Amino acid sequence: MKYRKLGNSGLSVSEISFGSWVTFGKQMQLDSVKQCLKLCLDKGINFFDNAEVYAHGVSESVMAEAFQSLGVSRNEYIITSKFFWGIENRINFQNTLNRKYLFQAVENSLKRLKTNFIDVIYCHRYDPETPIHEIVESMDIIIKQGKALYWGTSEWPANAISEAYDYALQNGLQRPIVEQPQYNLLYREKVESDYNPLYKKMKLGLTTWSPLASGQLTGKYLDGVPKDSRVAVSQMSWLQEEIQNSQNRSRVEKLSLLAKKNNVSMTHLALGWCLLNQNVSTVITGASRIEQIEDNLNTLNHLSLIRDLKTELDRV
Repeated sequence: MKYRKLGNSGLSVSEISFGSWVTFGKQMQLDSVKQCLKLCLDKGINFFDNAEVYAHGVSESVMAEAFQSLGVSRNEYIITSKFFWGIENRINFQNTLNRKYLFQAVENSLKRLKTNFIDVIYCHRYDPETPIHEIVESMDIIIKQGKALYWGTSEWPANAISEAYDYALQNGLQRPIVEQPQYNLLYREKVESDYNPLYKKMKLGLTTWSPLASGQLTGKYLDGVPKDSRVAVSQMSWLQEEIQNSQNRSRVEKLSLLAKKNNVSMTHLALGWCLLNQNVSTVITGASRIEQIEDNLNTLNHLSLIRDLKTELDRV
């Protein structure tokens, strides 16, 4: 495993990381979570992605219980959480980044995660109805209280990230250091175009998600939807549209041909391609079985080949 700095910080994160979206508390229970986390740690993964809204808070609780039952020291892993949608059905606590919500959301996540601090907290989406100064000041207070170490954004527009950074810099506050966008062979524009000015301006780090486009880039949907796939999960029905998109399907078919021609799996090509982008601090992977984690990690053995194929992959 190799490590990269998280944006403009001194924090080293494994270039492949592990996230709990969709799986923890839904597809996976405690025993399987423990197996996966242990394998990740044994293989050098130190960055574990979570969010308040995942499984309505259960994902955080399950991850914490698994780490605790494994007897893992808090110093051995980096844990994250994200806030915006909320899990309480009341005013000021849903679809917001107001200070009242953020302060209480962080407190509740700390309890579920059974820790005194969260390494990285994200504003899970942009909130145009809360002033940037309120968001930045809230993040600054949370960090200065020792409840988090770093903060960033997820799926924010570039101009809002820039505005938040400028306000923090001008007022001596904790600056955002990282953005968490979707990034894969089917979804590239935000990372490769929109955020381009921010890499130079603030050395923005990226913790990218969905490197396999929710399984599309593995080719497993070319012959229909398997019953045990995430698309079969009711909350993921929106993926049906992406899978049925003719342009996406054409690209996936071309990727399949390229993989067969070079005797390498589509998974390794897609995941390895993300790692070639040096603005990416870590690529967040998901898995419900240890075999999937092992396969994802095997990508690291094919990076030289994937680097040689980058031009062809970009063309696809």
